Amino acid sequence: MATESGERRTLQAGAAQLGVPLDEAQLLQLTRLLDELQQWSAAYNLTALTDRQAMLTHHLLDSLSAAVALRGTRIADVGTGAGFPGLPLAIARPELSFTLIDSTAKKIRFVAHAVRSLGLRNVTPLHARMEVLPAQRFDTVIARAVAALPDLVRTAGGLCEEDGCLLAMKGRYPADEVGALPDSWSLRDTQVVEVPGLNAERHLLTLERVRLAPA
Repeated sequence: MATESGERRTLQAGAAQLGVPLDEAQLLQLTRLLDELQQWSAAYNLTALTDRQAMLTHHLLDSLSAAVALRGTRIADVGTGAGFPGLPLAIARPELSFTLIDSTAKKIRFVAHAVRSLGLRNVTPLHARMEVLPAQRFDTVIARAVAALPDLVRTAGGLCEEDGCLLAMKGRYPADEVGALPDSWSLRDTQVVEVPGLNAERHLLTLERVRLAPA
């Protein structure tokens, strides 16, 4: 019990540093998500991380670092893996609608299980390949270390509404990838993110379509 309350305090304090307020119900959901991830990962190897504290910082807090950058109400998380960043973001932002997409069946099965176990009514898991994404359109498409930026806009850019954005969560600033973006997309914003407890570089890049001036 003391460990659980300590985790919740760590989560609450870390999320607050990221500008994400969490209430007790949300903190309980996040720690339950850790429980489910640990149990499933032991059997199905969902994540390379085995230490619970590392999961808390590398998966939960790292995911929450993107919460303040989301636009609109319809969010797609492409290449979500075991549900990151989508599941923590859906817990933190219950007023938004999330579609979590991945091509690995066992990982989407875990996402679906977590959605049921945590009672997340704002999450839709979707088993699909990047090359065959749905015809839906979203206000924000987010990807956490999924692909190089030129490949990401080519495969996932079509999911964005015309005035939507593609949010790329990266480690080091990908200067070469930014320089290789197609002319139809531009980098509109870069945030240097400091994730509490995570001693690693993090950058949050917002990409938008280039709008041509009317003739």
